[in-house]
Amino acid sequence: MHWADWHVPISRGDVTLREGLAGLADVGARQQEIPRIVRLLENPKYSLPGITLFHGAVDLEAHDRIHILLGRGLLTEDEAFTIGFTMGSTKRVRRSEEWLFGVLARRVYPPPYTFDDNAVRIFNDAVRLGGISGCQPLNRIVYDQYLDLPLHHVRERIGLEVDLLTACYRIEKARYPDAPACQRLLD
Repeated sequence: MHWADWHVPISRGDVTLREGLAGLADVGARQQEIPRIVRLLENPKYSLPGITLFHGAVDLEAHDRIHILLGRGLLTEDEAFTIGFTMGSTKRVRRSEEWLFGVLARRVYPPPYTFDDNAVRIFNDAVRLGGISGCQPLNRIVYDQYLDLPLHHVRERIGLEVDLLTACYRIEKARYPDAPACQRLLD
């Protein structure tokens, strides 16, 4: 399978987190393959002590788990949503932080990580959706304890509302008819 085709739909609550990760391991990028600028902005390992540039920063391992829990693939729109929702789930993101991340993802990230207009809009929507979600801050969860649980149980335990995500994905599907990532969300 090609990385662009990988996807565990939100409807697949029967799959365990470990099973989702096994499929992702076959196609996903390794830490050293992620461009340095992306690692600097998104991974807390690379931040300066006491300085939080972007709330919700997680390492690649946690980021991959969040993709699976949100039912998102690896296309740009999926990345935008996953990052935005993770940031929003912290309930600490200011508009200036959201704006700055969008600018950097659009102008500094190299292809295929570069956000286009649609990805920036999806990112912004996801920040707000994460902000109204009742889920735990996704950057604070210890995911290893959930590896062998079905995704629907993990989502329940962390308070991730599948109905909220599904409603958002319906809107996203209608709003971006030419984006494959948005068209497959409800499969």
